[in-house]
Amino acid sequence: MNIVCQCMQVDEETIVAKIKDGANTVEKIQEETSAGTGCGGCIPQLEELIEKHAK
Repeated sequence: MNIVCQCMQVDEETIVAKIKDGANTVEKIQEETSAGTGCGGCIPQLEELIEKHAK
């Protein structure tokens, strides 16, 4: 399991699933998973995942 957000312990698989379900902005991912709402250090990685997996 690849943890993307250390603060909230959210893994990449969870984030990618949310992106594929339509969470195509950092804000939507934050609302649905809490990833990126702690220190914010993972936001660049969230943006990369959105760019890679959003339809």
